[in-house]
Amino acid sequence: MLQRVQTIFLAITIIGMGVFLSFPVWSKISAAGVEKADLTALKLTHQINAVQSQVQPVYYFVILAILVALVSAYAIFSFKNRILQSALCAVNSILMTVMIGLVIYYTFYSTAKLFDPENPGNYEIGFYGLIASMLSNVFANRFIRKDEKKVQQSNRFR
Repeated sequence: MLQRVQTIFLAITIIGMGVFLSFPVWSKISAAGVEKADLTALKLTHQINAVQSQVQPVYYFVILAILVALVSAYAIFSFKNRILQSALCAVNSILMTVMIGLVIYYTFYSTAKLFDPENPGNYEIGFYGLIASMLSNVFANRFIRKDEKKVQQSNRFR
């Protein structure tokens, strides 16, 4: 049934991926205030000065985020097969772990050599959308397993 609590958590996963795609993920400003780096789901922008900037595309964030949202949407409508729903949530957990790993790689290793290595930068709302998606996916998987356990126990009592 669509009115179960895991449906709400899977919907929050989809909304979190939308937030991840729509808002900046990370930003860093140099101590002098001249250089600036921004990471979004589409690109890593390093503004060297007022005129000069470097842009590095990171389209795989978009691909992974859309894939996670699609898998979550499919899991919502697979409510009759809780085993499949649980497997889809596990796949989503793996994909989001890869996304978090890539974000951390870019924020700590790739951008540290640009300027001010001692300044780690700030995570923005897009990163927190990714974290919220990860947590809601975990909760959805927990409630799916709980429902499956109840069904198995009720079948045993018959």
